[in-house]
Amino acid sequence: MLFGISKIVTNDTGIFNFNSEKTLHLGSGIVVSSDGYILTNQHVSGNKYSKCYINIEGEEKEYQGTVIWADSDLDLAIIKIEKIGLNECTLGDSDKIKIGNPVYAIGNPIGLEFERTVTSGIISAVNRTIKLNENEEYSYMEDLIQTDASINSGNSGGPLINEKGEVIGINTVKIEEAESIGFAIPINIVKPIIDRIKEDGNFIEGSIGIYAYDKEVIQYLDENLDFDTGIYVVSINKTGAAYGKGLMVRRYNYKN
Repeated sequence: MLFGISKIVTNDTGIFNFNSEKTLHLGSGIVVSSDGYILTNQHVSGNKYSKCYINIEGEEKEYQGTVIWADSDLDLAIIKIEKIGLNECTLGDSDKIKIGNPVYAIGNPIGLEFERTVTSGIISAVNRTIKLNENEEYSYMEDLIQTDASINSGNSGGPLINEKGEVIGINTVKIEEAESIGFAIPINIVKPIIDRIKEDGNFIEGSIGIYAYDKEVIQYLDENLDFDTGIYVVSINKTGAAYGKGLMVRRYNYKN
């Protein structure tokens, strides 16, 4: 089952919010548990404990949802609404997908006026890494599925499905400068989190308190940086478990 998700976001432009602007963010989401758990993008739902509003096909009532888990690095979130008897989506195995496989993207592009739109395409590439720039801050998303199925604003959080109707990814972003280059987050990344939340109603993430890059991403930062194993540690959180344990921050590791 596919949902429409809406959230009012305040963009503060002054210290006392005199000139704050409110905008309506729209997106999509899928049911991962019949008792009201919905998977979507973090940039659609907002951070943990925030509220958003859910529209269900065929119902006039709008449900308020609470974000019970969110990860901005993965751009995934799980929302809980008070409703039972929902039809769960069938989750596929994103590790088995191949370039050229047919896929379908479902979502609410541009808004609820065009809700539950289906577009088709193929898997164009796997294990993609893309660089994102938001408010002059850079971040990276890894292991993405690339597809030429049309993905537009409002499709975010909706499913990328295979020919069997199984969800293999969650649509997240497209390249604005090009046609037919969109990306989805592989569903296998979030399966363990879904299972834990269905069992316990919560998911607590473990963290060692470091910020680091692997060898796949480091090439985007500096082509001169090189290593075959391990990770490149950029910073260590002073309140994290790794602090004071002998782990060192490396600034440069140039090729000889």
